[in-house]
Amino acid sequence: MPISNHRSSVPVIVDEEKCIADKGCRVCIDVCPLDVLWINEDTGKAHMKYDECWYCMPCEADCPTDAVKVNIPYLLR
Repeated sequence: MPISNHRSSVPVIVDEEKCIADKGCRVCIDVCPLDVLWINEDTGKAHMKYDECWYCMPCEADCPTDAVKVNIPYLLR
């Protein structure tokens, strides 16, 4: 499984200013069927660790602070 090293090039982008994972929120991580979202140990915020997204959208839909954005490729829209 490829590890994502560049947050800007992955399908799921988390706005660190809006993310409240450091306060205990784990909604996006819990709803992801592929377990590709993790907590960044340096910031305490959620991020996409593996670039294996299915674009299923529950992470974006269920985020209580609208911090998660799924960038669906144009050809899949």
